Amino acid sequence: MTEPKPHFRVLDTFRSLFDGKRYLHRDSSLGDRVACQLYEDLASLGRSDSLVSRVSVRECVVNQRNTTIGRKARRGDGTFGELVPAAVAITAEDFLVARGPVANIQIGAETKVLAKAMIKQIDRVIGDLIRQAEHFKSTGGNPITVTFVGINYSPQYTSYEGDRPFPTDGSKYKHPIQEADEARNRIVRTARPAFDELQLLPFLATNTSPYPFEWLDYATTSMEYSEMLVRV
Repeated sequence: MTEPKPHFRVLDTFRSLFDGKRYLHRDSSLGDRVACQLYEDLASLGRSDSLVSRVSVRECVVNQRNTTIGRKARRGDGTFGELVPAAVAITAEDFLVARGPVANIQIGAETKVLAKAMIKQIDRVIGDLIRQAEHFKSTGGNPITVTFVGINYSPQYTSYEGDRPFPTDGSKYKHPIQEADEARNRIVRTARPAFDELQLLPFLATNTSPYPFEWLDYATTSMEYSEMLVRV
């Protein structure tokens, strides 16, 4: 009998960015969608009585604006903290954690996806990650910082500008598989030290119809993610 796969909302949501649909790399809301699921997985895990209690009474929430009230800040993909006392928490169907403005950042999460032209953009991505981690820590307190980095291992990939396709060809436009290991190594070596937790999400997606998606190694990724949840 086949063992059922563990259910994690971060992994399911990341998969949904590609599976059966065209991935739009310029849509900045996609990172939010993944990172905010971290708090659902933490609440569902139930290892922290304090977190579960504070979430259940809406004392701690996910901030949709991803900034703290009264502080100028970079935009993070998903921040979790204490609800501003004068604000009202908003609940949503199928979510354990409410939404609302936060007075502080207790956990900050950032998502990056490297699907194509990874080495061309790797310095910018690493710089963005490091600056975001610094911002999370600059708002006061001692927040836990987490980053999710998706890395594509597909033998080919097509990106789009509007409806115009740009397929990889292996020479001018490298296939993802040609760059994935180098991108992974540079992220781990340079960006990991800035965060308390870095979760790699290795995957395969061509971004062409019918838009298939596979995890490079789901068993390993889900195990690493579940271990990270316990640490957080």
